Amino acid sequence: MRQIIFFLCVALLAGCSSSHKTAADTGKTGIKELRFIDEYIYPGGTELKNTVIGGLSGIDYDAKRGLYYLISDDPSSKGPTRYYTARISISRKGIDSVAFIDMTPLLDPKGEPFTDITKDRVHSADVEAMRYDFRRDELIWSSEGQRYMRDGKQELEDPAIVIMDRNGRYKDSFALPANMHIQPVEKGPRHNSVFEGIGLDENADHVFVSVEEPIYEDGPRAGTGDSTAWVRILKFNRKLRQCVAQYAYQVDAVPYPANPPGAFKINGVSDILYLRDDKFLVIERAWSTGRVPSDVRVYLADARYAEDISSINLDITPSKKPMSKKLLLDMSSLGRFIDNIEGVTFGPPTPDGHVTLLFVTDDNFAKTQKTQFLLFELR
Repeated sequence: MRQIIFFLCVALLAGCSSSHKTAADTGKTGIKELRFIDEYIYPGGTELKNTVIGGLSGIDYDAKRGLYYLISDDPSSKGPTRYYTARISISRKGIDSVAFIDMTPLLDPKGEPFTDITKDRVHSADVEAMRYDFRRDELIWSSEGQRYMRDGKQELEDPAIVIMDRNGRYKDSFALPANMHIQPVEKGPRHNSVFEGIGLDENADHVFVSVEEPIYEDGPRAGTGDSTAWVRILKFNRKLRQCVAQYAYQVDAVPYPANPPGAFKINGVSDILYLRDDKFLVIERAWSTGRVPSDVRVYLADARYAEDISSINLDITPSKKPMSKKLLLDMSSLGRFIDNIEGVTFGPPTPDGHVTLLFVTDDNFAKTQKTQFLLFELR
């Protein structure tokens, strides 16, 4: 099935194993086609190095080595906090194979593994996104922190944006702006709704991080009907390790009500992919209790003319110049089951030279969910 979209035309992604060209390196703005190619289901419950492969919440491509790096959001309850290295074989027919070849634990600043969240919540790492910076041969990952307040307990841990080497060793981290610290009152980020996506600009001079749902100061979470919500995309200066701007992005309403009424439902940003000139692919992932599939839409978002809202509370002062967005693809139009998509990356070119886009789902380590890889071709 073909979807016609407005897209950043890319002439070449990774022409050979020594090339690192991506959409940020070359291309012109134009109308192109995003064509669904293939789906690959990875077997649930598969183990590697005494860990269960699952919870895949971020994916990025290392063109030089022909490898993919996939972060798991398991906070050390089914193995160490970790990322996986995989080889994904793509041919004219689609995805021929997905082979996980290594598992690397993430280490804290002391060089120790992160704690099991079931035993020590405030020293755990709920990792949700990761990007590979080939220029520096480093990985950058984000965690959501903890805002656990129930049964008389108050366990607070700030979210984080961390730089590490490919061996999982901590190198540095970014300073958080004041409104991104976890608080015991209803200010700052909500629990389990913080740093879900990461994007690197053309030279990785800036790191963009998306917040999944609104912080308390920006108003309520997305609901059904016309209940949209405002989230933030943060821009960090790589050299300074500081946030230099924040942009407002409006997510859609939740498309389906929860069943039973009042049960959990969500729509938020599950990942972003930087294109060029402060344009992004943005994944909005919605789900409602009682509904099996997720509802996923991919947008082209533009921050070039957006105002910096670092000092603004959107619930009081709406943004005059938020990021613009244009729908590229509603995955419900593909006519197939779509699970919990949480990661996206550019991949290698197809044999005839077209750019590929690869999505991955987080199966939540649940038997009723799938680890899906969805492959598209850009024309």
